[in-house]
Amino acid sequence: MTDSDGIRFLQWGLPRLGFRWPGFRKVRRQIYKRLDHRLKVLHLADLAAYRAYLEGHASEWDQLDALCRISISRFYRDKGVFQYLERDVLPALARLATGCGQTTLACWSLGCAAGEEPYTVAILWRLRVAPHFPHLRCQILATDADGEAIQRAERGCYQASSLKDLPPDWIAEAFTHAPDGFRVKPEYRALVSFQQQDVRTALPQDHFHIVLCRNVAFTYFDETTQRQTLERIQSRLWPGGALVVGSTESLPAEPRGFEPWAARWRVYRRQTTAGEGP
Repeated sequence: MTDSDGIRFLQWGLPRLGFRWPGFRKVRRQIYKRLDHRLKVLHLADLAAYRAYLEGHASEWDQLDALCRISISRFYRDKGVFQYLERDVLPALARLATGCGQTTLACWSLGCAAGEEPYTVAILWRLRVAPHFPHLRCQILATDADGEAIQRAERGCYQASSLKDLPPDWIAEAFTHAPDGFRVKPEYRALVSFQQQDVRTALPQDHFHIVLCRNVAFTYFDETTQRQTLERIQSRLWPGGALVVGSTESLPAEPRGFEPWAARWRVYRRQTTAGEGP
């Protein structure tokens, strides 16, 4: 397919899925490859034929939705963000939790891809934060709409390129060498549970002290879906809790219930209203 054909097709199809074209501009060729494969599977000649097929087969929109999922991640991605979480956000949330008599710091990694982000939080917590809060445990829920990504995350095995940003001593402490790469050690895996879930249609049952929603909703979703997602996150975030978004992302205009915690690192605080608390 030509680039112009691909752009026209995405600009037509993405809004119907609750996505926005600008978020896909830089990754469009990755989507083109998936579309080419799908056309071959369906024995369709081109994107015009696929567009007609979509119009006549409502269930195919779920397939297109899956083709448009972007999973680009690595451990310790945006190092400055995690350093800020280590020195400020996580200790503050740990004090909030213990001050309310809670014994667990709850974290939700939304759009976790193959697990690099939640495992990074687990490593960061165990090595750098937990020693200061020995009576508080950390529990991380990691969700993604992509079932195959969740399966990879549960295996917890990664190539060296995924670990390139991690400090060498962290790698030595948290991973073992395996024939297929580097495997997360059991004591770190135990902090993370994985679940296939699409935030647009479902939510976890629990409440959380911190939600990481980076490089997913506020990049690829359209404004309406972004606002809906933010409301869903707010409903699961304890007052005083933290929302972390991607380094190039921002919340929808005039977000209700949130205030900047650290604008530079795209960290927001869930505001507390009278009578609320963990």
